[in-house]
Amino acid sequence: MIIQIIAALVIVATIYLLIKKYETRMVLIAAGLVLCIISLVPMDALNAFSERMVSAPLIQAICSSMGFAYVMKYTKCDKHLVLVLSRVLTRLGFFLIPAAVVLTFFINIAIPSAAGCAAAVGATLIPLLIAARIHPAIAGGAVLCGTIGSMLSPGLSHNPFVAQMSNMSIVDLIARHGPYSLAVGGIAAVSLAVVALVKKEYNMKAVVEVNGAAGTEQNAAAEQPNYLYATAPFIPLILLILPFMDALKAYQISVPAAMVIGAIYALVITRTNPSTITKEFFKGMGNAYGDVLGIIIAAAVFSAGLKASGLIDSFIAFLIHSPEFARWGGTLGPFLMGIITGSGDAAAFAFNETVTPFAQQFGYEIPDLGMASAISGALGRTMSPLAGAAIVCAGLANVNPMEIVKRTAPGMIVGVIFIALIML
Repeated sequence: MIIQIIAALVIVATIYLLIKKYETRMVLIAAGLVLCIISLVPMDALNAFSERMVSAPLIQAICSSMGFAYVMKYTKCDKHLVLVLSRVLTRLGFFLIPAAVVLTFFINIAIPSAAGCAAAVGATLIPLLIAARIHPAIAGGAVLCGTIGSMLSPGLSHNPFVAQMSNMSIVDLIARHGPYSLAVGGIAAVSLAVVALVKKEYNMKAVVEVNGAAGTEQNAAAEQPNYLYATAPFIPLILLILPFMDALKAYQISVPAAMVIGAIYALVITRTNPSTITKEFFKGMGNAYGDVLGIIIAAAVFSAGLKASGLIDSFIAFLIHSPEFARWGGTLGPFLMGIITGSGDAAAFAFNETVTPFAQQFGYEIPDLGMASAISGALGRTMSPLAGAAIVCAGLANVNPMEIVKRTAPGMIVGVIFIALIML
């Protein structure tokens, strides 16, 4: 009992340090190590660290996807994709708001980094929206809301993580939670449009002059998109999806293979130096291991500490007798942490490491509970003024991040309730 009381205090301290924006990996590893030490099993933390370091499916999917993303950024294929698609939106009037959310959502599948996608899309789309006399905060919110689309990307860290836990392929897992992820994107688009309608923040006068966006919009319009370059970001997705057709089942390939083929395709069509493309691909892989897999490894150490202290066994026993708390704990927990810290990843990974493997014991399926937690964390991040994507959008729209998240908040709240009640 004394160990569990101390462990509870360590958890409170961990949450406090995460809120204060201390380095996530450092906080989780330190907390997990302390919990294992007070439980007299320090090697459990170190063993969890070493075991998660060599988790092949996670390394393959996440690192190769990030390598491909770096190639897209270097060759500017992602920028050409945005230019091509944004030209379709210029005459939609009020419907430009939900259309911008949907456009960003689908681009975010190909560019799964929220902040990276916000920068790539926002540089063109936010000035376009402001020039169409839409309030700058709504313009920034449209791009920010669309960054939920990464939930459908094979390269998003949560997809291979939960797929491995569920003994499913990544594409099968995405197909399973896809309708819910799409529904959440639709909720975000409609909600933001309603907010603009209620606050009368569309068809405004002199918005462009006030925010100095006219020059930016004209420069974006002057750039000529290359339609061939714009196809490159979607090549891996097409290669992964096509084998689901009966006639092409024999051509199923892995996520790393699809990403390498996509990078080669970009090399050919852009005629970039092969040495440079190779360096960028491996640079992306290295950063993915350090930044993304680093959090997963740290969450595994923290999970080992929670298990060693006995808190997990007590929590699982509680959920078995009160299964409704799993529904709300697995959604509202990561959601609130996402709002407070600007990232829902740490809370979602910690929950999925510790609680989700036991989902069937309290009436849920592992892939459903796991992805509900991940989606909820993303929704929380999308209404946090501390999130990198929110700060990028605010900078491009020349407004305070708080002004943007006040407008995205209604959709995110409705979205997390939808996930809790419908997905679970």
